[in-house]
Amino acid sequence: MTSRSTLLAFLAIEILLFAGASLIHAGIPFSGHEHAQARTAEGVIAVVLALGLAICLLRPAAARTVALAAQGFALLGTLVGAFTIAVGVGPQAPADKVFHGILLVLLVAGLVAAWRARRG
Repeated sequence: MTSRSTLLAFLAIEILLFAGASLIHAGIPFSGHEHAQARTAEGVIAVVLALGLAICLLRPAAARTVALAAQGFALLGTLVGAFTIAVGVGPQAPADKVFHGILLVLLVAGLVAAWRARRG
């Protein structure tokens, strides 16, 4: 797998996870996990990652920089979410805590892959 396809794969997986989390917090697949602020934040992050993926596809020379920026934004948002969970403001379900941990690991791995990718 080339470094560009690795970046695209990370972005695609992250988009699916954030969009799925946003839907869950909207109560779409099932009720009981609704949380308006989490839904909005995860939706915005999914859109930013999707825009990043689209730009990477349209401008391959910019893929590294765009992947770093989009995933950096997503990491910052995820850290804010993890902080709100830690202080008791955000969703408190055990699944939310595990999910944020998985997202943090995935985003850091994606940032490392982007950092190591060939420029241009």
